[in-house]
Amino acid sequence: MKHRIGSRRAVLLCAGLLLTLPGARPASADDAVLELRVHPSRPAPTLDRNVFGQFAEHLGTGIYGGVWVGKDSPIPNVRGIRSDVVNALRALHVPNVRWPGGCFGDEYHWRDGIGPAAHRRVTVNANWGGALDPNSFGTDEFMDFIDQIGSNAYVSVNVGSGTPAEAAAWMAYMTADPATSAGQERAANGHRAPYRVQFVGLGNESWGCGGAMTPDYYVSQMKLYARFVRNYNAAQTGSDAMRRVAVGADGAKTEYVEAVMKAWQEKVWSWDIEALSLHSYTSAGWPPAHPSEKFGEDEYALLLKDTLAMDGLIARHSAIMDRYDPQKKVALAVDEWGAWYAPLAGTNPGFLVQQNSLRDALLAALNLDIFARHADRVRMTNIAQMINVLQAMIMTDHEKMVLTPTYYIYRMYVPFQDARLVPVEFEAGRYSHGSITLPRVDAIAARDSHGTLWLALVNLDPDHPAHVHAIIDGAPPHSAQGQVLTAAAVDSVNTFTAPETVAPRALGATAGTHGLILDLPPKSVSVLQVQ
Repeated sequence: MKHRIGSRRAVLLCAGLLLTLPGARPASADDAVLELRVHPSRPAPTLDRNVFGQFAEHLGTGIYGGVWVGKDSPIPNVRGIRSDVVNALRALHVPNVRWPGGCFGDEYHWRDGIGPAAHRRVTVNANWGGALDPNSFGTDEFMDFIDQIGSNAYVSVNVGSGTPAEAAAWMAYMTADPATSAGQERAANGHRAPYRVQFVGLGNESWGCGGAMTPDYYVSQMKLYARFVRNYNAAQTGSDAMRRVAVGADGAKTEYVEAVMKAWQEKVWSWDIEALSLHSYTSAGWPPAHPSEKFGEDEYALLLKDTLAMDGLIARHSAIMDRYDPQKKVALAVDEWGAWYAPLAGTNPGFLVQQNSLRDALLAALNLDIFARHADRVRMTNIAQMINVLQAMIMTDHEKMVLTPTYYIYRMYVPFQDARLVPVEFEAGRYSHGSITLPRVDAIAARDSHGTLWLALVNLDPDHPAHVHAIIDGAPPHSAQGQVLTAAAVDSVNTFTAPETVAPRALGATAGTHGLILDLPPKSVSVLQVQ
């Protein structure tokens, strides 16, 4: 299986790598050496750091218990936001956080969550388990949270049960000059300076939980919100201006893509959008029924096959967007993606609690590689979700916290944020299980702002190492150093009592006669800095 620049499944615009241990000799077809050639001098786009965005919805214990513990909690916190979570997220250099939803966003009324805590309304979270929401985590707390982790706000406004006037007033509260009435109200609540809102979502899943709107009806609403939901922060101009994200596709369904992009192509001066969303989860069937723990190779292979379909999905949606926008001015924002499994036994099904295994680490890396291959169009994504929900970075239980295998992938991939991608061609080999055949290896590469070459490699085969000979044109490497993430089994997980079952360890490589010679362990993700 040969991957070249320009093929969809190939590492299209990124340098991938296949590796062998020094002195290793293949003994069978499973041990065959796979060749990778990296082309650092060829042009390629930049991988926008916003591709590594996060998603924090009012859902289960994602906010309450995950982010917010309250100012009087014995759990260490700063103004009610738990410090262990903040410290862990800062290491990921999180570029943006999408909030408050999700389906919750189209029933969220922002005034319920501002002002003195004692005066805030207690509401019912009808979308997610019927839980009570005290609204103690609202706009000002969210802005404090993203400031503490060093991120930017991606605020989803209520298009479903709200109005353009309500959304416009919310944006004024967040961004207007302190001399205005909206700014004075914000200042009275503790923040005189305008907030920065980097992205605004014009609704969420308007084809479903956001109102079951027809594409044409949504377009008529979208234009109103795109026009009147203004950012008044004078510091946000030029490349720093707020970007508006319209509702796009439900997986493979393209009706919204066609309707929104046609409207955009024919737009008048008074409105605009900068991005179109795509929501697609790895579940291998709907409703999600596959387990997130104690599974075997059958479901391991099935779920990886399902997640690799993201490549073709993005290609199809990008092709539609290209017809209306050949200059790629409108970004494709995959602002909900990740693994969605059956809820863990004994939990509220509406809280979407699932375990996070080594399989999910590979799944995350494969998706990030796919987004990199489509970096000319995909310029933002948001994994679902940040804490305690679906494919989470972090899990908490009262005072306890554990980092998941997916967290470690995001930490290992930090060097790829805003890095210039490097084209490659390579032989991926094959991994087969039953009727499923997948590429054995996937990889990307890029140069960071300092000119350092980074390589990320995934070995999907759960039983055999992938031996790779990596040739780098024009600059023969002498070594590579980095980390590898693997574990004893595909369903290995981190727990509060065994938090480092799946954790990165050091990995190195030296140069052979013609290039790097490395060995990718079975079921692993490796990220290396090339010297």
